[in-house]
Amino acid sequence: MLENDAAATSLTLEQFMDFALSATAEDYAKRLEEFMDSHVYPAEKVYREQREALVAEGRGHYVPQVIEDLKVEARSRGLWNLFLPAESGLSNVDYAHLAEITGRSPHLAPEAINCAAPDTGNMEVLHLFGTAEQKERWLRPLLDGEIRSAFAMTEPAVASSDATNISTRIERDGDDYVINGRKWWISGSADPRCAVMIVMGKTNPDASAHAQQSMILVPMDTPGVTVVRPLPVFGYWDQHGHCEIAFDNVRVPASNLIADEGAGFAIAQARLGPGRIHHCMRAIGMSERALELMCRRAVSRVAFGKPIAQQGTVQADIAEARMAIEQARLLTLKTAWLIDTVGAKGARSEVAAIKVIAPRVACHVIDRAIQVHGGGGVSDDFPLAEMYAHARTLRIADGPDEVHIRSVARQELGPYLH
Repeated sequence: MLENDAAATSLTLEQFMDFALSATAEDYAKRLEEFMDSHVYPAEKVYREQREALVAEGRGHYVPQVIEDLKVEARSRGLWNLFLPAESGLSNVDYAHLAEITGRSPHLAPEAINCAAPDTGNMEVLHLFGTAEQKERWLRPLLDGEIRSAFAMTEPAVASSDATNISTRIERDGDDYVINGRKWWISGSADPRCAVMIVMGKTNPDASAHAQQSMILVPMDTPGVTVVRPLPVFGYWDQHGHCEIAFDNVRVPASNLIADEGAGFAIAQARLGPGRIHHCMRAIGMSERALELMCRRAVSRVAFGKPIAQQGTVQADIAEARMAIEQARLLTLKTAWLIDTVGAKGARSEVAAIKVIAPRVACHVIDRAIQVHGGGGVSDDFPLAEMYAHARTLRIADGPDEVHIRSVARQELGPYLH
């Protein structure tokens, strides 16, 4: 009896986890999968053709018309702003399942339903911390899909994996703030639809390390903002662009400050929890599509007298991929459930862990799918090469693996150091 009592009292919160979709989310998932089959997958070839034509015209960062067409169709189906609980009524667990579905076509599906980064994170920031004026001017057109946005944090001159190194200055001058500095890898900033950036910089260099930074809204057309250059990723030129941007005495109204001076780190933490769920589940969606392509290729190609699906090494790759995907999905869903249950702060270690695990799994699965495709895998005839470039970038974007591994280790060691 005593042993049973002890077992009962040792039950942890995790033993009551529930990853089931709500009835609302089940309906969304069914409609989203139908939309993917009927519109998104068929649009992938059209997107590539339209992008090639735009590049030939010297307008490589303009959005192909098929994206705008998909947005209209998605909105007519009620598949819009699903990432934001205040708009969709979905939990983080609910949306995680939907994010995985969109990850199967990462360049089209997230934007088609107005759930693409960095807009999602920026909309969350404005929803949580924006003033009524900021919400009216920027949040509403973002929610309506009329404009795009960017988030400017990373800098070329410092190791931005340690955000306290950020040196861009945001200085008060009367009724304005004046911004000076240089940022890079500012995703989305080459797109002509990008109307505003959230810029993170130092308002008080003499404050404590985590009270020096603030966030401020900077319209892209503000005098002194110069897009220096877009940056390629493994030779791919993303339509939205990842730019280096110079800020030279950029002056914006003090009312553009988000929340208070020194609140930048707190805002960033609120932004990152749910956003990491989105990124990781989309990476799992990419992994699932890569595994599907690998299996189709393996059963359709013959080598040494039998389908390569019957070769032991290929079977091992397929099995390892399936097992890795399932583990990554379960950990990410656990993290989403914790955020829903105890908040992002209570899921800090898990949020860091999935940021390492999900892109790592995606890289591994896509790499093995490329191998099974042979020369075709590294070509543009299949989506695998571009998917790999995207997945590999995720091991650096939003903080490199090493930073998140350090965070998990510190959480794990914490009880033993006090």
